[in-house]
Amino acid sequence: MHRYRETLPRIRITRRDMMKRVARFRNLKGSDGGLPDSRYPGCERILYNVIGFQPPKNEGSGGVTSPVGSKASRLAAVKISEGFNLGYCRALPGHGPMFHNHDTNETFIAMTGTWRASWYDNRGQVQHVDLKPLDLISFPPGVARRFMNVTPGSKRRHSILMFVIGGNAPRAEFTAASIAELVEAGYWKPEPVAKQAAKKKPRKKKVVKAKRKAPRRTK
Repeated sequence: MHRYRETLPRIRITRRDMMKRVARFRNLKGSDGGLPDSRYPGCERILYNVIGFQPPKNEGSGGVTSPVGSKASRLAAVKISEGFNLGYCRALPGHGPMFHNHDTNETFIAMTGTWRASWYDNRGQVQHVDLKPLDLISFPPGVARRFMNVTPGSKRRHSILMFVIGGNAPRAEFTAASIAELVEAGYWKPEPVAKQAAKKKPRKKKVVKAKRKAPRRTK
């Protein structure tokens, strides 16, 4: 009789520890800031960091940020680093981020409403596809993309988009055209070019020689 053997490592976990991996939507802390376009008209949105999303290395260097912004990247509901991140975007119709790029895969899944995902094709032309609830699109690293809530009907009704991004601390970067538009409109101030700090030569320690005391004369 053939005996089946497990080959993958297996562990047991307490209910208390497993509950740390449970996220209730009603308890999530969303953020509406922390990205260059957060306050730009038409780009306002709330981002929820559900799983992972730790601040990336060199955060704030140039235009590099976390995909969820500096604020939300510190508000993960489930704080794990297991190779992927998951979050939600909540926005009104006509709202969404500007064109940006990621260093890892990003997958969009429409949860409610209709969302338009746009990208630049091989000819530099903007293409798009509309996602209905449970439809998805998966962007490879390096493709400039954006998304927007295009749900018809009331302009006051929010919709939710889920995004899954690879890596443990993924990086995002807005396109030069997006940044130029933000700068021109006064919504983003470019950082001055950092000057390399001149290397200071270590100061030589002054060696203080002890003064020899003159020998006392004996009478």
